Amino acid sequence: MFNNLPDYVEDPILGLFDAYRADVRTRKANLGIGIYCGEDGRVPVLASVRAARERIDETAPSIYLPTEGLQGYRNAVRELVFGGATADLQDRVVTIQAAGGTGALRVGAEFLASTNASPRVCMPDPTWVNHQAIFQAAGFEVSHCPYRTPKGRFDIDGTLAALNALPAETVVLLHPCCHNPTGIDPSREEWARLLDAMAQRALLPFFDMAYQGFAESLDDDAWAVRECVRREIPCLVASSYSKNFSLYGERVGALSIHAPGLEAAKVLGQLKVVVRRSYSCPPAHGAALVATVLQDAPLHAQWRAELDGMRQRMLGVRASLHALLTRELPDADLSFLLQQRGMFSYSGLSDAQIDQLRSRHGVYVVSSGRVCIAGINASNLAQVCEALVDVMGRAVHAGPAKDAGFNPR
Repeated sequence: MFNNLPDYVEDPILGLFDAYRADVRTRKANLGIGIYCGEDGRVPVLASVRAARERIDETAPSIYLPTEGLQGYRNAVRELVFGGATADLQDRVVTIQAAGGTGALRVGAEFLASTNASPRVCMPDPTWVNHQAIFQAAGFEVSHCPYRTPKGRFDIDGTLAALNALPAETVVLLHPCCHNPTGIDPSREEWARLLDAMAQRALLPFFDMAYQGFAESLDDDAWAVRECVRREIPCLVASSYSKNFSLYGERVGALSIHAPGLEAAKVLGQLKVVVRRSYSCPPAHGAALVATVLQDAPLHAQWRAELDGMRQRMLGVRASLHALLTRELPDADLSFLLQQRGMFSYSGLSDAQIDQLRSRHGVYVVSSGRVCIAGINASNLAQVCEALVDVMGRAVHAGPAKDAGFNPR
């Protein structure tokens, strides 16, 4: 019965983490997996979350949540995503709890596939490695639009050309902030042009917001989503609280659907159908922690301050990395380090350079060249710079490179 099972192909990011753990060298750096680590190199336990945990009665029985999730969590998340005027959105926005941002994407994809006999989705090239697999598993035909110019900027012209060629009702996957893997985000003026095109073409935006608060601020990072709603464009939002609450293992996510003109109860009912036949109901503990923090004014303020500190630390790492590398390699164009936002930097490193980083220096970077800025700290900054100078210096002496990134001008 099981003789024809295909071989398992390891996820490139998770597989890299396994290789890092198996490396016996004491001097090594993991810049692959997308986890925020503090200056001590450890995943932080936020003080606001620790305080929330102390308020939760751990002796209470662990019972099933409703299919749609914890009500207090859903209300708090809706306000975080859409802003303070959520009372005006009660009849237009439906929010359910999901098993992480990945679960929210899959529930949203299944929901949309159930409404369309031939579902199509267009996503950026590049995008998070799991996006295509999630939508294909739900039955979508997947296409891509250009995202990054050879000079490392957002490709507004290429994206608009791709959008204008899509059939009506095509889903368009978007990152409202901290694009994974490039760290390149559209400006507000570019977002306005994208939303204009999607409204004119009757396309459906699906926002994947996994890093709210890591680019500029909680409110600024949600601007594209809120502008979409202000324009009364239907959209979906998958949001994750793994990174900004440092709750990776709790699988805390949400799916929100802005559906003006539709009955909210009918939308919620169909989402519950999808959840029921998938995982039945979401996990309780992480949602309770997030809801406790967001619903308590002092804890909410404390969490915002901690989130600001995480963002500022990453900005400091970018500045330090830029300064050190510019000093050692004055002919390399490193401006992208300061222009990109969030946890990741799209480096432009070649396959050979990535292999050299790993084999010669114990510095682990995913095959796309994405570098996790949050994995760099004072204890490994010198090692990372030394490794990059080594592989970049070889490229400088070899001649001009074809792409923007850790490459010569």
